Amino acid sequence: MTPRQTDVALTPAQAFDALYEFCAPALVRQTYLLTGRRESARAAVERAFELAWQRWPEVARDRDPAGWVRATAYECALSPWHRFHPLRRPDPPPADAKDRELLDALLRLPPPYRRTLLLYDGVGLDLPETAAETEASTPAAARRLTRARAAVAERIPELADCRLLHRRLAELASTDRLRAARPTVVRSLGERRVRLWTRAAIALTASVVGATALTLRTAPTHFDKPPGPAQAVRGVPPRAALGPLSAKELALRAKLRQESAHGPERLLPVPG
Repeated sequence: MTPRQTDVALTPAQAFDALYEFCAPALVRQTYLLTGRRESARAAVERAFELAWQRWPEVARDRDPAGWVRATAYECALSPWHRFHPLRRPDPPPADAKDRELLDALLRLPPPYRRTLLLYDGVGLDLPETAAETEASTPAAARRLTRARAAVAERIPELADCRLLHRRLAELASTDRLRAARPTVVRSLGERRVRLWTRAAIALTASVVGATALTLRTAPTHFDKPPGPAQAVRGVPPRAALGPLSAKELALRAKLRQESAHGPERLLPVPG
């Protein structure tokens, strides 16, 4: 179901605000049944609408814009990274004992079963629409729905009646008066987030370009072949130690020492 269309052409901001005011309050309550945490549900819905505003030309032409936002909000709420969100903290349980019992039974279901049960018995989608939104085949969605109903009925036997289950889910979702932020706030947050990501992307690109330029400037322009491994030189005779001089060698040394400065073969400078 989409907001009532008028004959007056709406600006993109006005169309987004109309969709937000029509869907956000109920969607926050539905997402609360998925997470069991009020602030986490509100954050998931606001994030889904931020993404919708960033892709508004695509969402505005979608066959079911409300379904697009709902699917995105459920994906955000059930994301594995959502457990690290700073808003993920224990919430006080519902005041009514029956509401606490039903919420506990829902949160014990596997996330795909919980989502299928909420879409079919809570939101009121038919089986093909539920299968399409959960990205499953129709038989797979039917099996999930059957097992989810059986698990809830095992803990709360009176909810084996599907009509009673639908009514109890609607009552549980409307117990807490959960409010979403104003659409103008969500639009401004989405635009701010886009600007931050754009600046981060520009800074990262500039860093990569600078690192590439520095690498090109300092990188060698030719290839120097590395020296080969050292090899032992063979065939060189071992260095022998000098032994004692013979008598002939001693006489020769003494003669050379005596004639080193006065030998006839040596030329001496003549003064003057």
